[in-house]
Amino acid sequence: MKELPPIKKALLPLSWIYGFVTDVRNILFDTGILSSQKVPQKVIAVGNLTVGGTGKTPVIEYLASLFSNHVPTAILSRGYGRRTRGYVEAGGSATPDTIGDEPFQFFARFGETVNVAVCEKRVEGAFKIHQKHPGIKLLLLDDAFQHRAIRRDVNILLNDYNRPFYEDHPFPAGRLRERRHGARRADAVIVTKCPATLDAGEKEAISLRIRRYTRRSTPIFFATTRYGIPLSYEGAPVQLKNVKMAAGIANPAPFAAYLGARFSVTDMRVFRDHYNYTASDVEDLIKNLKNDTFVVTTEKDMVKLKPLVVARGCADRFAYIPVSVDFGDGEPAFVQWVTSQAGNRF
Repeated sequence: MKELPPIKKALLPLSWIYGFVTDVRNILFDTGILSSQKVPQKVIAVGNLTVGGTGKTPVIEYLASLFSNHVPTAILSRGYGRRTRGYVEAGGSATPDTIGDEPFQFFARFGETVNVAVCEKRVEGAFKIHQKHPGIKLLLLDDAFQHRAIRRDVNILLNDYNRPFYEDHPFPAGRLRERRHGARRADAVIVTKCPATLDAGEKEAISLRIRRYTRRSTPIFFATTRYGIPLSYEGAPVQLKNVKMAAGIANPAPFAAYLGARFSVTDMRVFRDHYNYTASDVEDLIKNLKNDTFVVTTEKDMVKLKPLVVARGCADRFAYIPVSVDFGDGEPAFVQWVTSQAGNRF
């Protein structure tokens, strides 16, 4: 366990209070005083104990790709950062403002093959999906580990290799949304953002630390982040040499490291997570941009920047790097596990 800085140590009593409050809430659900409601679809929930940046979006996309070819599938999110309220379904008029940046990314990637919807009240959202699309059999809940109002069939917990939950504390001394033993609700744990060189010995050491908080039988999988070929904002492959990074994500460090290892990074602009870009931001990003340099972003940033750069007429100066989750040699085991848990229940 890393030594906490003095200011974090001073906040530990508040973390104990916060942890106690979340414990009480979980006990109320565990004992049935607060109820989890069964919805018409089979439910796979993906979430984390740590705030932001654990790789939920690539995992949701992986699951949607895995199941949607043979099971009618929907993704339901709260739609963080949107400027609407209530139930909103992605369609031709959807924007990041109406459904949120990550749901819009799902919609942009899957189109009509996967239903994408947002609703603050997930139970209400699930029933609305059923009313509009009764044929949908599988519901993927995005960022829902603490959302216990919906009963789930499979509960997947993500653990960032770089910021493991077992070395963290609840708010405000740390970044945990609840205490570590909340991991006991997980049906599986995926350790995300692992280095490609992670060896069996370190995997075992990490697994032992995770299993202090999970059920003994809970499987643990390891995954790296796979960066795709650079694409223009119109989706065509581009060759990059000099790049100016722009990112509004929870943890931009891995993205910055990837760009720095492969291209000449002339500048970096970091915005807060879920940042809503403006026309003036675009002007700032292209100011003094040399002809041989691209502004390079994540896919999450692209879906919000694209309308602005198209309107400005500078889309040809922007590119993005798509990412996906890569289970490596462990992929067959994960696919077998998740399909056996969920696939045989349709």
